[in-house]
Amino acid sequence: MAFLGTPGKTVQILKKYNFTMQKKYGQNFLVDTNVLEGIVEASGITRQDCVLEIGPGIGTMTQYLAESAREVVAVEIDKALIPILEDTLSSYHNITVVNEDILKVDIRRLAEERNGGAPIKVVANLPYYITTPILMELFESGAPLESVTVMVQTEVAQRMQVGPGTKEYGALSLAVQFYAEPKILMQVSPSCFMPRPKVGSAVVRLSRHAVPPVEVRDARFMFALVRASFNQRRKTLVNGLSHAEGLQITKEQAAEALGRMGLPPVVRGEALTLEQFARLSDLLGG
Repeated sequence: MAFLGTPGKTVQILKKYNFTMQKKYGQNFLVDTNVLEGIVEASGITRQDCVLEIGPGIGTMTQYLAESAREVVAVEIDKALIPILEDTLSSYHNITVVNEDILKVDIRRLAEERNGGAPIKVVANLPYYITTPILMELFESGAPLESVTVMVQTEVAQRMQVGPGTKEYGALSLAVQFYAEPKILMQVSPSCFMPRPKVGSAVVRLSRHAVPPVEVRDARFMFALVRASFNQRRKTLVNGLSHAEGLQITKEQAAEALGRMGLPPVVRGEALTLEQFARLSDLLGG
């Protein structure tokens, strides 16, 4: 099977299987060989690596990954793509295709079974609507990850790098910076995809921190606070936390904790640094 990373080859495969794009899955297939080669190079994959690919589509990137890695596990949610992947990847013996929702996959167990518990590398072309949940699941799963190289919308890539006080700053910024060092590697034009998206994309490599940059007793609790803080950006932090389901934090408790940090009760989540969220988490019982 020839490489698929061109418009002609992609159209040929889609017509062969009478495949219809599923809007609910945010499907956009890469059709630029330079970008495909660039992503594999940027992810630093070698013959020693086990790679987890999220959303292989018709197998375009999977082929490139299989050429460089020892083993590739490709997780695809759309069952209509499985027969296509069996066809396009038939000549490779180091690929396992899993028809599953990545949010339901035990990534820790996958790393244990496929890589002896050693760190794996993740490569993904992520739809905008599910970028944050997938990244949070990858990091919070406790699975050994060396790096995560993802294609995301340009604005999402920028959000990963910003700090407090900017309108782009949010839960994704804090999560990425707590778990990894983000680096934007390349910008990708809409013309590199089929169908063509309305916005530009960027490839970002998230290199996992050996040790998080801040200490916190319970990272999951901290990120529950973070999510509650940004769910309704116009609310003060006190109101956001006290109205969040599951947290069981009163306005008085939130205000007292902020006071101990020298912050006013009217402060909003977008003003707090990662260090301050860690301190707030510890004060509120995380």
